[in-house]
Amino acid sequence: MTNTVIPPADGTKSETDLDPFLDPWTEIERLRRQKNAVILAHYYQDEEIQDLADFVGDSLDLSRRAAATDADVIVFCGVRFMAEVAKILSPEKTVLLPDAAAGCSLEETCPPDAFRRFREAHPDHLAVTYMNCSAEVKAYSDIIVTSSNAEAILAQLPEGQPILFAPDQHLGDYLARKTGREMTLWPGTCVVHDQFSERQLVKLKVHHPNALVVAHPECHDGILGHADHVGSTRSILNFVVAAPGREFIIATEPHIIHQMKKAAPGKTFIPAPGADGGCNCSYCPFMELNTIEKLYLALVNTAPRVEIPEDLRLRALKPLQRMLEMSPPAKTAPARAA
Repeated sequence: MTNTVIPPADGTKSETDLDPFLDPWTEIERLRRQKNAVILAHYYQDEEIQDLADFVGDSLDLSRRAAATDADVIVFCGVRFMAEVAKILSPEKTVLLPDAAAGCSLEETCPPDAFRRFREAHPDHLAVTYMNCSAEVKAYSDIIVTSSNAEAILAQLPEGQPILFAPDQHLGDYLARKTGREMTLWPGTCVVHDQFSERQLVKLKVHHPNALVVAHPECHDGILGHADHVGSTRSILNFVVAAPGREFIIATEPHIIHQMKKAAPGKTFIPAPGADGGCNCSYCPFMELNTIEKLYLALVNTAPRVEIPEDLRLRALKPLQRMLEMSPPAKTAPARAA
């Protein structure tokens, strides 16, 4: 796999060099102005990163922001594939990822060479690929989708067109049932959404009988079967704000609850449980690698920096452009940090 994230050079500042009395929030604000930087954060980032970001959103929200920004520097507080998308869409920008190791379990389950062979074995299929994959897998794909726009994009494809869907099998299975499309699925799962326990969810619902369950379609059927609403992170957020209910069980990465509390402070949000009923394993270990200190150091060092070979960038750009062209217009702007 191509190494698209260039780590800080030897001799640059590291966490061990930080003054214990440093105020990183003030310094980040200074560097943001000095370098004309925009900070994009996914809903799954820690609360303090969400609160200082210029824009908080899901993958589709942030892709649009990356394509439209007039900033010179994009600091992408998310994971590697998201920062790669920002660089693919805005090659003239400097794109920084606070922690070079912030990957994705779905990306790891779908190595480029194996995906290429998967495509070659199905030459008559259209490769509709979930955003959560590497730039190289995108380059082998026909159309990229997110959980926000996948259903709308599939509806625009000719009936009878065979489809390959990778890398999330739960999302693919959900879309196949919802749309009636026949799809050949790659057998990948998200380390966060796959661990939610149906047994523990049922027990939790007994204690909260009036709670509505909302779930991301990366969850398995055992969770989705109990959901009152299934949708992307943006869709889930919109639902809990608008719904008349007062209690909600949240079956996705729980850092999004921060935005829910801000948008609907009078409501109660309960993270869905894992297998043992009380673990914190629903927090994405990759998203949690980014910290305020690493965000500050990324601006100081202009690294870790995303660089993509131009031939790869151009091949990956085509399916991303198709996604943006086929996506429904945004109904709301990404939530802005308070």
